[in-house]
Amino acid sequence: QVQLVESGGGLVQAGGSLRLSCTASGRTVNDYPMGWFRQGPGKEREFVAGITWSGETYYADSVKGRFTISRDNAKNTVNLQMNSLKPEETAVYYCASDPFLKISDPRWDYWGQGTQVTVSS
Repeated sequence: QVQLVESGGGLVQAGGSLRLSCTASGRTVNDYPMGWFRQGPGKEREFVAGITWSGETYYADSVKGRFTISRDNAKNTVNLQMNSLKPEETAVYYCASDPFLKISDPRWDYWGQGTQVTVSS
């Protein structure tokens, strides 16, 4: 059984910060790369950030320098610290896991239910 549960979404003003968390359960997924995707209204789901079990990180160009992904293997959690948020980044943010960190492919194996992030102007 694999389960990913996101938390931390909410309403934030433009330029503000928000931290998302994802708790993973399942022995297999604990060793998998983890990532965050988002899907805004009328948009396709896009890769935001990813991290391997050893802590190697990857970011979409649009969030590089503003977002930070981290992983706590002991707690089976992955976090996404989002700073300087923009209104266009309003979206449902999803935690995901896959045997391979596929930056350009949104078809990852395991997904959370998503958490809403709304950035007001």
